[in-house]
Amino acid sequence: MSLLTKAKAGIVLDGAMSDELERQGVETNNKLWTATALIDQLDKVYQAHSDYFNAGAELVITDTYQANVQAFIQAGYSRTEAETFIRNAVKIAKKARDDYAAKTGKHNYVAATIGSYGAYLADGNEYRGDYDLSESEYLDFHLPRLKLVLEEQPDLIALETQPKLTEPLAVLNWLKQHHPNIPVYVSFTLKDGQTISDGTTIADAARAVDQYSQVFAIGINCTSPLLVSPALKEFSKYTQLPLVVYPNLGGSYDPEIKEWRVFDQKFDFAKLTRQWYQLGARLIGGCCTTGPTEIKQISQTLTELKKD
Repeated sequence: MSLLTKAKAGIVLDGAMSDELERQGVETNNKLWTATALIDQLDKVYQAHSDYFNAGAELVITDTYQANVQAFIQAGYSRTEAETFIRNAVKIAKKARDDYAAKTGKHNYVAATIGSYGAYLADGNEYRGDYDLSESEYLDFHLPRLKLVLEEQPDLIALETQPKLTEPLAVLNWLKQHHPNIPVYVSFTLKDGQTISDGTTIADAARAVDQYSQVFAIGINCTSPLLVSPALKEFSKYTQLPLVVYPNLGGSYDPEIKEWRVFDQKFDFAKLTRQWYQLGARLIGGCCTTGPTEIKQISQTLTELKKD
């Protein structure tokens, strides 16, 4: 079954990379965040991917969200070292996938993630979008990383945690011209159930992204579960694409201390998965502060739903 066919039926995504690395003792409280582990702790990145496959994830996201050439150079590494770190992120995810397939006979997928310019700023801007770059400026930032991950041949590209519409459109325009056959999904952060983080309406975002034939899914990530259902209803008005959703646990990110402030309300991801599936969500997982526990709940529920 192809990725695109499977996406129409339902795919379980992974959960947070940061929490899994921190659980293993990786210090992520810095501007490189989870990309720190790519420097000399690849075994822990491998273990995080493996833990999610074992929990039921069918698609894992590479540890490249905040891994970009510019950030590594600012941290004191050479361009060659930075490029090696980024390539290794894709290689280690594919190794975890292939090792899992060798043990179980089940083939899963690797998405190379391209985080927003806001993530690079490391000040919480991926939840606000308080920046305005031209298309050429976006490409100057994104292409050094994007070209590297494409050379490592992931199964798809994830343009995720996007607070603005102009930014993913710049990347999609380039991909359409240079790599038109790589599947892509686009997921936004939200201001509320009607708009993405910079105030662009979901209607405008969905209509614009829907025009790109290589985009096979669109949706939201790293937002509160409380906003998911209204946002999915809004997206479904303007696109027939499968919807992607992987929320956090409702907390808020404090960029000063680079930690998540815990949200007291607890969420039943089995129940939520059923709700979201009925609203068109087909790629379902978790983002910051979620882990294998939530992914296992999603996997079990999605398996049941696909049998109905």
